[in-house]
Amino acid sequence: MPMPQPYDIAIIGAGPIGLELAVCLKLRGVRYVQFDAGQIGHTMTWWPRQTTFFSTSERIAIAGVPIPNNHQQRTTGEEYLAYLRAVVEQFDLHINSYEPVTSVTGALGAFTLHTSHRTGPRTYQAARVVLAIGDMHWPLRLDLPGEDLPHVSHYFRDPHDYFRRRLLIVGGKNSAVEAALRCWRAGAQVTMSYRRATFDERRVKHWLMPDLLAQIEAGTIRFLPETMPVAITPDYVEFAHTVDGEPVPGTTLRHATDFVLLATGFRGDQSLLEEVGVLLEGSNRVPRFDPETMETNVPGVYVAGTVAAGVQQRYSLFIENCHDHAGKITRAVTGLWPTTLGDIPARTYGLAFEQFEAN
Repeated sequence: MPMPQPYDIAIIGAGPIGLELAVCLKLRGVRYVQFDAGQIGHTMTWWPRQTTFFSTSERIAIAGVPIPNNHQQRTTGEEYLAYLRAVVEQFDLHINSYEPVTSVTGALGAFTLHTSHRTGPRTYQAARVVLAIGDMHWPLRLDLPGEDLPHVSHYFRDPHDYFRRRLLIVGGKNSAVEAALRCWRAGAQVTMSYRRATFDERRVKHWLMPDLLAQIEAGTIRFLPETMPVAITPDYVEFAHTVDGEPVPGTTLRHATDFVLLATGFRGDQSLLEEVGVLLEGSNRVPRFDPETMETNVPGVYVAGTVAAGVQQRYSLFIENCHDHAGKITRAVTGLWPTTLGDIPARTYGLAFEQFEAN
């Protein structure tokens, strides 16, 4: 198969910010190619059904296209995927979906991208490369005996799965709390295990916390504070007691359960960053980049979206505060700022980081 003509820029990743960047570049006449290992918005495809964004709808709109709905409330994952499809259709974006990029080599002006297409390996050339790959490729495993048993999962699919069954949820942040409330309301017998004595109000959205605490106080959801799983069997989970989040040797208890949901978070795949030579710094392994252009220490290689925050042990980048990444890269490549980013101008507004956490 003949090699395509070199592109001005290659975008790896077709999540919201990758798509927003593609719109910006297309409107400026930039010859780009875009890849995704899965379908567009892949992360949202494995969200639990009918899960809403924690961000309000106007904060996650892209490319000046508002998110329409008939309830004026937060958007579900299913609604957002439909919205992303509509944006792709509206701007006629060409995306090489289900074509993972396996390798990036070269330098500014002459990068080579190798991909894995269903028909065989393919090769592309691009002057610049943008990594918009997100930070949620794999679950954070606990490496416990029994973690791979069939009744154990890192992914919460549907509350219906746990109707009239005993469900143990390990974790104490947004995902764990929302799963506990939804599954209890769907008829599950829910128990939560958390390594801390109490939940951190800064890590749980303000409308969820009062509901959870009320159910724990009423005894409808059981809470096992200061516990950490150390082994999982088909019949029960064995826990160690903890102090300040760390296990205390020799102190264990057993909890019988039918299903185990490990809501322990996710991590990104940084292998392409490492391969191309991007420096990853600190405990969060944050890529080194120029905040004015999003260009990394490797000339011609840019980061966009949540990948720019590294592994995000505590989240600082979300869709809603990454729109300007598309703007900065567009300006760096074309010399011009995009005409539209985020929602329509009447609903585009800035927030301090503390406000993002409450939004």
